[in-house]
Amino acid sequence: MTRRVVRIAMNGVTGRMGYRQHLVRSILAIREQGGLDLGDGDVLWPEPVLVGRREHALKALAERHGLDPAAVSCDLDAVLADESVDVYFDAQVTSAREAAIRKAIAAGKHVYTEKPTATGLEGALELARLARDAGVKHGVVQDKLFLPGLLKLKRLIDGGFFGRILSVRGEFGYWVFEGDWQQAQRPSWNYRAEDGGGIVVDMFPHWEYVLHELFGPVRTVQAVTATHIPQRWDEQGKPYEATADDAAYGIFQLDGGIVAQINSSWAVRVNRDELVEFQVDGTEGSAVAGLRTCRVQHRSITPKPVWNPDLPVTESFRDQWQEVPDNEEFDNGFKAQWELFLRHVALGEPYTWDLLAGARGVQLAELGLASAAEGRRLDVPELSL
Repeated sequence: MTRRVVRIAMNGVTGRMGYRQHLVRSILAIREQGGLDLGDGDVLWPEPVLVGRREHALKALAERHGLDPAAVSCDLDAVLADESVDVYFDAQVTSAREAAIRKAIAAGKHVYTEKPTATGLEGALELARLARDAGVKHGVVQDKLFLPGLLKLKRLIDGGFFGRILSVRGEFGYWVFEGDWQQAQRPSWNYRAEDGGGIVVDMFPHWEYVLHELFGPVRTVQAVTATHIPQRWDEQGKPYEATADDAAYGIFQLDGGIVAQINSSWAVRVNRDELVEFQVDGTEGSAVAGLRTCRVQHRSITPKPVWNPDLPVTESFRDQWQEVPDNEEFDNGFKAQWELFLRHVALGEPYTWDLLAGARGVQLAELGLASAAEGRRLDVPELSL
């Protein structure tokens, strides 16, 4: 067995997502399984270099997980100048991401990043152009495609279960506590537009790749946004004005006449089986997919409800749906995509979720906010470099 080491500068791993999903459940999990098997006796071994602004926090993470204490730095430029570093990963706040990725590309590093990739479409497209011209490999996290529920949904689509797909309805969100009498589950910058916050900026990039990959390109967007909770309390318990949208209600028209409606909210109490659910209706059948589960109802066993408000309902509509079996073991979605990207870096295997795909997400968020501000439906032009 030959071990091939890949050194990964991981910027932003002291944050919730960067730490839990990317460092612990992805990179460290790959190490715990003995590395990434590349075939022919080769194993790729990821060596993280922890980068951030708080040295004491980075050193604490390295010590907690038995990592090299010397592989910690608050000097991004010095890390990028290190020729032994192969990949730059970014999980910082959005406002800091574009400049850091530019530096990484200029240093010749392969780039893997969270989304949105930039604060605006022009910046996102420029990153894609710079990466293409530099000849570096680049990828954007699009983790929801690897959720068990959506993998089962993709299986149904590929198998022709739906016939002609008519519509998609999505519900996402939960109540994020204001921070006064219970601690908020999300950082305060998420609710300040001046710091890059807002649910449209956060979630529309997700909806773009889910819709694009499963159902077809988004051609128009119409959105209504709201700041339902105007005051929140920060990590120090101090009140602040919430200047960013905390809810968005979007209608998207896709290729083939499919209409998608997706509600996103941090001010909604959950009355569904999972925090996100998508209902897909087609001429031959329907499905409801969440994070892990997927239920279906085929045309042949669809009941015939009759509207009668004068009589109580005697049937359980949920009981009329069937569970889609797993039929396979599902790995953590972030880890699965990391493995695909690392194989792309090591072996040149195809990888489609690149910085141009990331730019499509930024574009949809930008157009969604413009649609809400202007009160009209907007076309979504196809992007190219």
